[in-house]
Amino acid sequence: MVKIVGIGGSLREDSYSQLALEIAARRVEALGAEVEILDLRQMQLPFCDGGDEYPGYPDVERLQNTVQQADGLILATPEYHGSISGVLKNALDLMSFEQLDSKVAGLISVLGGQPNSNALNDMRLIMRWVHAWSIPEQIAIGQAWKAFGSDGKLLDEKLSQRFDQFAQSLVENTRKLRGVS
Repeated sequence: MVKIVGIGGSLREDSYSQLALEIAARRVEALGAEVEILDLRQMQLPFCDGGDEYPGYPDVERLQNTVQQADGLILATPEYHGSISGVLKNALDLMSFEQLDSKVAGLISVLGGQPNSNALNDMRLIMRWVHAWSIPEQIAIGQAWKAFGSDGKLLDEKLSQRFDQFAQSLVENTRKLRGVS
């Protein structure tokens, strides 16, 4: 079975990035994959200092072990100043090739303004650097306050279809590239 780990790069309580991650996770689960979301809002992670060990921070080991055991990732981030959030970058920096090499990654960015690809391109660069594989399908949600209803559901049918395509691609490509059924 395909195992996917989702990581949301926002610390906000009512995070649109987290909503997008949860929607993607449900779509991936509907295709038969197992999904675990690591909620950085609930984890105690130190700032990466370039070291290999972080005694006193059991959530670093939990992050590393959970990602290492996964076949793929869903990374969702708000776009801050034209790039990914610091909290997501820090979480990725706390891992190494040991955890990230050969993972298949689906990427989502959420913006307050117009949709663009800045954060997505930065995540692709990071994934390539750690020898992970980013799927071609990606999601950029602009003007996020208009994208979700008060119930957390997507309001736009075309955006909903993009989430379906994203999930399908993530599961299919993870099966192919990781050799799991």
